[in-house]
Amino acid sequence: MSASTIAFPTLAEVLWRGDNKLVRNVFLAVVGSALLWISAKIQVPFYPVPMTMQTFMIMLIGVAYGWRLGAATVILYLAEGAVGLPVFAGTPEKGIGLAYMAGPTGGYLLGFVFSALVMGWLAQRGWDRKVITTAIAAFAATVVIYIPGLLWLGTLIGWDKPVLQFGLVPFLLAAVFKLALIAVLVPLSWQVLKKVRRS
Repeated sequence: MSASTIAFPTLAEVLWRGDNKLVRNVFLAVVGSALLWISAKIQVPFYPVPMTMQTFMIMLIGVAYGWRLGAATVILYLAEGAVGLPVFAGTPEKGIGLAYMAGPTGGYLLGFVFSALVMGWLAQRGWDRKVITTAIAAFAATVVIYIPGLLWLGTLIGWDKPVLQFGLVPFLLAAVFKLALIAVLVPLSWQVLKKVRRS
């Protein structure tokens, strides 16, 4: 077996060991979707626009759960929004359900799934153990949010509009901040776990 195919344990697997994986996964998916709901609603003052911590939470779920459970958790969250629960940022004020998901932020919501997949897949190959590799993984996970987000936004409002100015530029500093935060916190969490397990 090559090094590239070795699956490293996730934070969730290390912290919650047990025989009943189904119970664990269902519980973690429900908790994760609730955390995404909360993170979408809390605005943090930032420059040039306020930010939510939702993309940070997406990446954290991916890295902590792995790609399968991470993506499933995000899909559960999107399903909650699709049936009309006000789980997204700006809901219910800006609409709910499928109508909201078909709006300007719809592409970013799809990108959330890809982000959890990428972050989880790289984490399960050991990329979440060091600051540099975690930062690279977080960068890749951020890029795959913005690609479908910008493509859908441009399709919706027209490519004659300043799509990057609307859908990317105002959020770049916040994206860098969240990338740096996860690049520090996740490897630090592994170091703390190692020390606890040794003691």
